[in-house]
Amino acid sequence: MHDTMDENETTVVEAAEPAPRRVKKAPPAGEVWGTGRRKTSVARVRLRRGDGKIVVNRKPFGEYFSLLQDRNRVEEALKLLGAREKVDVLCSVKGGGPTGQAGAIAMGMARALRKYDAGYDDALRTSGLLTRDSRMKERKKYGRRGARRGFQFSKR
Repeated sequence: MHDTMDENETTVVEAAEPAPRRVKKAPPAGEVWGTGRRKTSVARVRLRRGDGKIVVNRKPFGEYFSLLQDRNRVEEALKLLGAREKVDVLCSVKGGGPTGQAGAIAMGMARALRKYDAGYDDALRTSGLLTRDSRMKERKKYGRRGARRGFQFSKR
């Protein structure tokens, strides 16, 4: 015998629950978050009261950034405000190269510092740390060797 439904039987179809929406978590008490972007790099920066430790992707930032210019870029906002020894900074950065990552961290840190103390806003804005640098690499076009460079033309 095969299973068939009688006319009297009804099937109950359970309504599928919609996929849970991603909810932004609030930072823990005493912590502020900031997001920075530069080229293809994205940095998530957390600031909390501390003694001046800066950690990037679970490494001390002096170990993560080998170039002095990148280390200076990361510390720029803290030195400007005199907060270098007042806060601990934890960064998670992905994408791009070291210079783009340093720029992304600097912007994320400036945004977090602005949330930490609203009085820092004017100094950060006038120094250009809150402005997103929108320059990106131009895409390569078909029929060309790069974004703009064409092939060498030979008449004969």
